[in-house]
Amino acid sequence: MPRANRYQIPGQVWHITHRCHQREFLFKFARDRKRWIWWLFEAKKRFGLTIFDYVVTSNHIHLLVQDDKGDAISKSLQLIAGRTAQEYNQRKGRKGAYWEDRYHATAIDGGEHLLRCLIYIDMNMVRAGVVVHPSEWAEGGYNEIQSPQERYRLIDRQRLVALSGLANDDELKCVHKAWIDDAMLRENVRHADWSEAVAVGSSEFVEDMKGRLGFAGTGRKIEQKGEAHVLREPESAYNIDFEGKMDALRAENMVYFDVNAGESIC
Repeated sequence: MPRANRYQIPGQVWHITHRCHQREFLFKFARDRKRWIWWLFEAKKRFGLTIFDYVVTSNHIHLLVQDDKGDAISKSLQLIAGRTAQEYNQRKGRKGAYWEDRYHATAIDGGEHLLRCLIYIDMNMVRAGVVVHPSEWAEGGYNEIQSPQERYRLIDRQRLVALSGLANDDELKCVHKAWIDDAMLRENVRHADWSEAVAVGSSEFVEDMKGRLGFAGTGRKIEQKGEAHVLREPESAYNIDFEGKMDALRAENMVYFDVNAGESIC
């Protein structure tokens, strides 16, 4: 497994994926998934992390966030992953790594691309065959987008509306529901670009991201996939063995994504 991409660009929207060590089902119990969400809320308060969507599956997480400061994501993931791993290992009398390497971050463009990523995340457990509809999975952002609770809100709806290019919160709920309904009718195939690429969006956005990465962007290839452009890692990046070379977070039990969209009916 290659080391994950972790670029710090203030104001950029990132899709974060983080897997349990060796893809073990360490989140198979709801209590552990809920603890991860509790620490996500704590990270939002402590570090000012802006959250647009999330889902905690049985062996990995997805998180769609914006980092205004440039270090809120890294600090948040260290807190969340470190504490959930520590709590789990203490309760189970378990030793060893809880998370697989470092998290992976994919830069996501705004507008329709942001909405497509949102749908991709929400459909995760449907694709896995665990639930029939995203509303049936409690540890995800779908229900908060459709019916926001009064307390302990995670998702910044106002900013999500603005970055999506929508008019208001009502349109967000309408478009979100319509695209989910359309995705339910389509073949649920996982498109790895959303979780393995460096950047996904318009050609202008992807070119800009490659330039902003500077030396880190060298050798990365831009491809067009449907209506989106994708900045990929060099092929060799997916075949490097980093076993035994984890960072300092590993010592604390380590803290470590296709969208189908239809036309809006709003």
